[in-house]
Amino acid sequence: MLGTPNHLKEMDPVTYRKFCDFIYEQSGITLKEGKESLVSARIGKRMRVNRIVAPKEYLNFVKGDLTGKELVHMLDAISTNLTYFYREPSHFDTLREILTAWKRKGQLTFRIWCAAASTGEEPYSLAMTTLDVLGEDVADVRILATDISTRVLARCKQGVYDEKRLKDVPPNFRERFFDRSKDRATGDVTFSAKQNLRNILFFKRFNLSTPPFPMRGPMDVIFCRNVMIYFDNRVRQNLVDEMHRLLKPGGYLMVGHSESLAGVNTPFRRSGPATYIKKR
Repeated sequence: MLGTPNHLKEMDPVTYRKFCDFIYEQSGITLKEGKESLVSARIGKRMRVNRIVAPKEYLNFVKGDLTGKELVHMLDAISTNLTYFYREPSHFDTLREILTAWKRKGQLTFRIWCAAASTGEEPYSLAMTTLDVLGEDVADVRILATDISTRVLARCKQGVYDEKRLKDVPPNFRERFFDRSKDRATGDVTFSAKQNLRNILFFKRFNLSTPPFPMRGPMDVIFCRNVMIYFDNRVRQNLVDEMHRLLKPGGYLMVGHSESLAGVNTPFRRSGPATYIKKR
């Protein structure tokens, strides 16, 4: 139903439940009761773009789009992408210790997966930590950064952040890993990731609710933080099983500090706060 995009119809409870079910089927994201206003507002943005005024008509439009492009746009709108550099810093201290130990043992190849990359602060934090420990002449380092949102992955690839976003990055790391620039007209300062970071980062869209994933591994470390809180136990179980498959024996899984593997059957052994190790 086309119409004036500024006069959207309200989403009724039945349609809201249909949206919730469809979003769960397509992404594994569980939308609980009480999120009606949030979902309606975010869906409304896409309805305005497509000049559709009725939520039910928009849902039919998404389902009928054989290209899948509008589904991606809708999931982009629904996804929450709160992040910042060195969030939950103890994990980066742990990563530093792990990499140092492996380097001393002569390991030359390193594979890290950032499963919920958002706008890039986490994978760039991983890249800085990794290069600082291993050195920039290490033989083979690859960090895979994935997210379901094409919108935030585009920002990841750009690797450009304003000065406030880098407040938690040590000054020597800013100089070593970022180029500073200032807009002459506005005076705004931005920082762009240097090539030494970009060389080891690879970006790909992933739907974490649909394993198996198109890589063989083995991974040394997986950061899957602050994303499983949006999944139910079925989706979490499948995801944890897949991450266990991809990790090498003795590899590490980091989850968000507000998360745990409680309710999931897993052979992982807990080795620290929100940190798990695959048994050898």
